[in-house]
Formats: sequence, C-alpha cells, structure tokens
Amino acid sequence: MHLLRMDLEVFYKSQMREFFEVDLNMFYEVELLREVAVLAENLDRDKLVSSRFIVTRLLEGLLSEKADEDLGYFLAVTGIKRIGKGEVVHNSGDVFFPVVFNCRMFLPCKGEILEGVVDHVHRLGVFLRCGPVKYVFLSARKMPNYRYVVGEKPVFLHDDLARIEKDVVVRFEVFGVRWMRREDITKEFMMLATLQGDLLGPVTGPDGLDL
Repeated sequence: MHLLRMDLEVFYKSQMREFFEVDLNMFYEVELLREVAVLAENLDRDKLVSSRFIVTRLLEGLLSEKADEDLGYFLAVTGIKRIGKGEVVHNSGDVFFPVVFNCRMFLPCKGEILEGVVDHVHRLGVFLRCGPVKYVFLSARKMPNYRYVVGEKPVFLHDDLARIEKDVVVRFEVFGVRWMRREDITKEFMMLATLQGDLLGPVTGPDGLDL
C-alpha cells in the first residue's frame, strides 16, 4: 500500500470561471468515496479479487481524474478505510466496489506564498510550473523594477541585476486562481502570480544554485 501511495505522489511532484478566493489550506486531507470497477476478466474462478487489485484500480482512476474543481489535485491516498461489498452488473459481469479512503489534496489558494520553475519567458510575463499546477502566469505588470530584455534567451532583469529566465526558481504570491474550462485543457487550475511583496523573486539560478 505504501508503494502505491508513493506512486501517485511522485507522479504529481515530477510533473481561466471568474477568480475566487479559497479559505481552505492548500494541503489537507479529505475522506472520499469512489466506485471502483473491476472487469469480469480480472475476477478469479470464484468471482473474487484481491483488495490490492482494487486499490490499484482506485489509484489508476485518481490519476485519470487528476483534480476536482472544489477539492483540488489528488496527491496521495493516505489510508483505505473500507472496501464495501461488490455489486455485479448483470449484463457484463463486471463488479463495482465502493471504496472509502483518505486522500491528501492540494488546492491552490489566493494569498499563499509558493515557488515555481520558469517554463517560458515572454515580453508580457513569465509562465511557471508549481507542483501539479502546470499553468502559473506572472505578468510583467506584477514584477516591480524588472524590465524585459529580448534575446536568444529572453530574461527579466531587475535593477539590482537579479534575473528571471527559463529554469529559474521564483518565489511568488498567488493573487488569483481559476479552474480551466477549455476543450484542450481540462481538470487543471491556473494561478496568477505577483512579486509585489517582501522576499519575493528568484531564489535559484537556471543552474540550480541559490542566489
């Protein structure tokens, strides 16, 4: 079970409806219920299946589901509380098991301080990735005392020569969160970032060294 939990967590760590405020902490645990389908071909001769197989199917389902607009991103299953009795779908022979479990969630919140890696630099701002969140936009208007320098490797240069460029880690404040509703992007949050605050800005260079 420990290995299965880590598979889900490692998967997410390796990798605009109107803006709204969120009162919950970004990381929290919640009890959830899911119906886990087991195909008839995966049942043994006695029509039984192991709990480990059911949990594996649960994790596969969460990886596909990825995120929920109200709850956030599914990070890790931290405990299985109950696997109920399976119900057979008569026309197919497949079995659905109700599973109650605890799950660690990540819900982006306005006002939080986070760090992200610069993925793309544009004259209008910078796109970053932060944990499971693929879409973080830091507008040039939210980068006081930085100016855009065009070139083969474009960069935002601060008056004190601090640089924001591709692969740099930037500490920022979240000032907007949006659930994406587009055909090409689904089940994703977008965050808007700002450097208007204390101790915000680049924290490592593109080589990973602390600044």
